[in-house]
Amino acid sequence: MRLDLGYDGTEFSGWARQPSRRTVCGVLEDTMSMVLREDVVLTVAGRTDAGVHATGQVAHVDLPDSVDVPGLPRRLARALPADVRVFSARVVPAAFDARFSALRRHYEYRVTDSPFGAHPLRRLDTLAWPRALDVDAMNAAAELLLGEHDFCAFCKRREGATTIRELQRLSLERGEDGVVTAFVSADAFCHSMVRSLIGALLAVGEGRKGVEWPASLLSLSGRASGVSVAPAHGLSLVRVDFPGDGELAARAEVTRRVRTLS
Repeated sequence: MRLDLGYDGTEFSGWARQPSRRTVCGVLEDTMSMVLREDVVLTVAGRTDAGVHATGQVAHVDLPDSVDVPGLPRRLARALPADVRVFSARVVPAAFDARFSALRRHYEYRVTDSPFGAHPLRRLDTLAWPRALDVDAMNAAAELLLGEHDFCAFCKRREGATTIRELQRLSLERGEDGVVTAFVSADAFCHSMVRSLIGALLAVGEGRKGVEWPASLLSLSGRASGVSVAPAHGLSLVRVDFPGDGELAARAEVTRRVRTLS
């Protein structure tokens, strides 16, 4: 069964279960297990960090045929806390894997350089930046980062995990309200990659670093000490793309391979 869900990450210590901490996975699994009277174990498309939000998260779970799948969101709404919701539930092929079948993940990062800071109603998902940002310079720097690279300079390395990723979109737009939104898409992201990319672009936008600086870090063999990780609350996972049902298994097989740069 596929679940489409969203959450306000403010009071969560990220997605993954952690002892003695409130996490999205923990709340969802415990609540679903109680409602369904079945042991529920979720597999998620993208593990978000503490404080990161989601409007388009996807997870899957194996459940008996007796479960009323269309009615599940309404049942869960009565039991879940207000900061997490399951929007829809549907039966999918057995080959569907929320993590390994995904084609790409899409994130958005909101930041405002307004003199008054973030709007009171958006303060929990918008970073207030104290200095003016040059969006044109940030976009010029972002364009140089596109493509398949080893993004180890922008990632917190995990044992046995590759940091090679294909960054498919990184662009910024200033809206009529003055808020700058960064649109970030890739086949996958390594730990803290999106927030590190945003941190590097903020340094360019305020004039501390040149346009070529973020891309120059791609030549490093380890994490760049000069890159700040942008605060979590400005980041939201907004969508996950999947192939057609007939291509799910093949996509999962490709994703499981450890990538190297040619």
